[in-house]
Amino acid sequence: MSEHFNTVVIGGGQAGLAMGYHLARLNRPFVILDENAASGDSWRARWDSLRLFTPARYDALPGSRFPAPQWSFPSREEFADYLASYVEEFGLPVRPSVRVTSLRHNSRAFVIDAGGRRFEADNVVVASGWDRKPRVPGFAGQLSPAIRQLTAGSYRSSRDLAPGPVLVVGAGNSGADIALELASTRTTYLSGRHPGEIPWRVDAVAARPLTLAVFFAFSHILTLGTPAGRRARPRVLSHSGPLVRVKNRDLVRAGVVRVPRTEGTKAGLPLLADGRTLEVANVIWCTGFTPDLGWIDLPVLGADGRPDQDRGVATTQPGLYFLGATFQHSLASSMVHGVGRDAEFIAGRIAAAAAAPDAVRPEGSAAPR
Repeated sequence: MSEHFNTVVIGGGQAGLAMGYHLARLNRPFVILDENAASGDSWRARWDSLRLFTPARYDALPGSRFPAPQWSFPSREEFADYLASYVEEFGLPVRPSVRVTSLRHNSRAFVIDAGGRRFEADNVVVASGWDRKPRVPGFAGQLSPAIRQLTAGSYRSSRDLAPGPVLVVGAGNSGADIALELASTRTTYLSGRHPGEIPWRVDAVAARPLTLAVFFAFSHILTLGTPAGRRARPRVLSHSGPLVRVKNRDLVRAGVVRVPRTEGTKAGLPLLADGRTLEVANVIWCTGFTPDLGWIDLPVLGADGRPDQDRGVATTQPGLYFLGATFQHSLASSMVHGVGRDAEFIAGRIAAAAAAPDAVRPEGSAAPR
């Protein structure tokens, strides 16, 4: 027995909730499937000390305001609580503890299997997160078994580590955060290309006009619609965006030891680009993630496992959409404050398709209160 919806949103994180908000505003019927038991739980599973790298004024979803001082940096718990309250505020139809295992099309509708449950839909928005599978180099398996290995997704706190030095591989925002935390308790090496940084304190009163300009650029200048955005996108996809909250000088002051890129192993130890090996007891891979979309049984994925899409619209499968990808439309697309604009665009495409002369018009859903 299956349930039928005009639109099924797969994923109940910030992207899925932003999608739900805009679908509801357009009176489109939908349901959100969340594999977690409660909204926000995906954030509660991240490392204990995590704080968002953007100020609270940029951490709100559409139609809402983050309930904290606008230039503070919310913790993972505060953001998780905010997502749960967002669902309540707008009455979004979230189905918890529903883990989707396959998505296909039977020539009439999309078919979504989730354990013993089945859903059918005219439209599907995949908003299940793009940080699902840690991207760990193949040579990681050649490290000595005595070295404890974690990823940015499995690390929780220093209690997870073996006694001794740690190598954090990947110098983006996550790697910098974790290295800064660990430097107070042990020798900490940070490996990788410095991704650049916003050179001032983004929450400093005197610098706030500059910060506002930078975040405006993230959303409106570094987009696929501008030459600057098209040039920046390959670099962002292959490396990471600039450091925002943590600065290189913070790392230096804390005693983090910057080392070149980790390129392999030698005698079971990490091998650096300059030929040195590091005797460490732990390695934390902060080398990014790849989408986990193998459950999509449709010819929509490229050789790299990423969907063929244009601003979230699948190019070869009508009615299929993707939301939350890095640089989907702008540098801000994968940030909390940027996902709402992409969700609004997709919701508009869904509504326009429903308004076509030959479209089937299902019953509507309530708009946000």
